[in-house]
Amino acid sequence: MRVLVTGGHGYLGGAVCQSLHAAGHDVTVLSRGTGVDIRDRASVAGAVGAARPDAVCHLAALTRARDSFADPLGYFDVNVGGTLNLLLALDGPVPFVLASSSIVYGGRHTGALTEDLPVRPESPYAASKVAAEQLVAAHAATGAVGAVILRCFNISGAVGGVGDTDTTRIIPNVLRAVTGELPHVTLNGDGSATRDFVHVADVARAVVAAIAKAEPGSSHTYNLGSGAGTSMAAIVEAAGRVTGKRVPVRHDPPKPEPPHLIADISRARAGLGWDPAYSTPDRILTDAWAAWTAP
Repeated sequence: MRVLVTGGHGYLGGAVCQSLHAAGHDVTVLSRGTGVDIRDRASVAGAVGAARPDAVCHLAALTRARDSFADPLGYFDVNVGGTLNLLLALDGPVPFVLASSSIVYGGRHTGALTEDLPVRPESPYAASKVAAEQLVAAHAATGAVGAVILRCFNISGAVGGVGDTDTTRIIPNVLRAVTGELPHVTLNGDGSATRDFVHVADVARAVVAAIAKAEPGSSHTYNLGSGAGTSMAAIVEAAGRVTGKRVPVRHDPPKPEPPHLIADISRARAGLGWDPAYSTPDRILTDAWAAWTAP
């Protein structure tokens, strides 16, 4: 198939493009690196028309919740307006895979989160992802596309030597502390809060599987996570095992935060035939460390 990938030069996008190529698909990347701004409707329409895609994987987005409070219009412009521009540019029903985020659930739930929970966005970023999901699902209901929405939990690890460099996230900061780029990594309280970390390679495999699931007129939503919680302290311990180095830690006072946020992935297992094969803390840290220290 001819597959158009927005955001294909990003962290997740690179892994998805590799998986698509491995599955035998022809891939066209739409990104700023290819001269296309997702906010520019005419530019998007021209790029989509030239690519004539049989399927679309829409990964391009702004993704920092804290930043979104200072720039809510920018987040809606990219995450919602960009999605609208892409949908308007499509000619005929195609599979449409949207990368969303577990942030749509908010922080008031705890334990294993299912796709049937009500969304509770707590930032402009989260609200923009909810709106993008709703836009895609509504368009799919007309028969114009077949939609699969993937709510990704904490994407981590590395593929092809390319890892996560977002320093608002714990794993890059743990590795920075190991290498001395930071004096320490900071944990809230004793670091017992657990989150769900999913390997970027597993997410990429799910995106490829989702293309086959998307049928015109249908919309499916799946959580992508490991299905298991890993505490912040356990991430630090895994980094020490993998690197063989001491990880300096500073413990700040505890903050009000959900103690456990974990993905219920039973629906993705059943619907996509998918399993998070690489999403263990040691494998995630091993691949992230190799990418971090690569020349």
